[in-house]
Amino acid sequence: MYDIAIIGAGPGGAILAKELKRRLPNFKIAIADGLSEGQSKVCGGLISPDAKKELSSLGIEIPDSIRVFPKSPYVDTLDLTAGIKKRYERDYINTDRQAFDRYLLSLVSGVDIFRGRCVRVEKDAGGFVCRVSQDGKLTEIKSRLIAGADGAFSIVRQSLFPDRKIYRYTAIQEWYEAFDDSLPAYSCIYDEKTSDSCSWTIRKDGFYIFGGAFKTEGCRAAFESQKARLEDFFGRKFPAPVRREACLVCCPKKKSEIFLGGGGAYLLGEAAGLISASSFEGISSAIRSGRLLAEAVAESSSIEEITSSYKKKTGKLRLKIALKIPKMKILTTPALRKLIMKSGITAKREDSRELE
Repeated sequence: MYDIAIIGAGPGGAILAKELKRRLPNFKIAIADGLSEGQSKVCGGLISPDAKKELSSLGIEIPDSIRVFPKSPYVDTLDLTAGIKKRYERDYINTDRQAFDRYLLSLVSGVDIFRGRCVRVEKDAGGFVCRVSQDGKLTEIKSRLIAGADGAFSIVRQSLFPDRKIYRYTAIQEWYEAFDDSLPAYSCIYDEKTSDSCSWTIRKDGFYIFGGAFKTEGCRAAFESQKARLEDFFGRKFPAPVRREACLVCCPKKKSEIFLGGGGAYLLGEAAGLISASSFEGISSAIRSGRLLAEAVAESSSIEEITSSYKKKTGKLRLKIALKIPKMKILTTPALRKLIMKSGITAKREDSRELE
């Protein structure tokens, strides 16, 4: 019987475990790690300034071993419909995302890690039962508390809070052998003809990545159509991909979709809807919510107190995420986006261009 079972070993789950053991050394913790060795996430692996700040507050520095090249202080915003490109300053750290997750997990000690995918969670008289699939066999993990740090397809959220729906896109990403050094290191792409969300390109140690978030129905056709339009924008064709990956990604469309759980079962990071609707940046929120949940558990003497404390502690974070929803609506409205980009507000003027 564990004090808490953490489902998901990404940044949120790792930080939650690390901070709980620091504050409560005798706390019995189980982690279900559903990411197989060699498996990657559909994520650009860019560590935002907010994420860096969160890590720094915990005394964590990103080692050179998980950083990749290039490092660029800029992100190009591309409007494929209007034919506009603007360059903005953004201080990201470019990382190998899987190595980043593994590094954070390596900082956790004194916990039991179950390498397998959580397939079912149930509430019982003593707390919760989580069933983890390991090599074709089901392992039961029993715990007093449970934390869902298991991303967009959160089994904890679906099993225990089936009525708390959240909007999801399908994220598709392709990797190509780097083929043109003149293409932007990082870019954010808007094209309402193929998506009502955003896409991205990222250079990463000899590879060029193009990915985006698309409505699930017809997502592959939309991806291919947008790729063709991006090729026209760049004036060159992409080579055959060396890798293709896809997954679901949460995108809260209204404030009520941001949900922390309760009653001994808590959600953090993307599973709680704590992800930016305007950029899909979720690492900073996962780290922060993991830290705040650890604080709430360590400082409370009952489940009711944990629930109340976690909600109170995440107030500013939830407001920040909620404000990204109208921002995304503005950025994906062609006329408003064009007006903002043409104004050149905060853009690096000499690197902007407008196509006829």
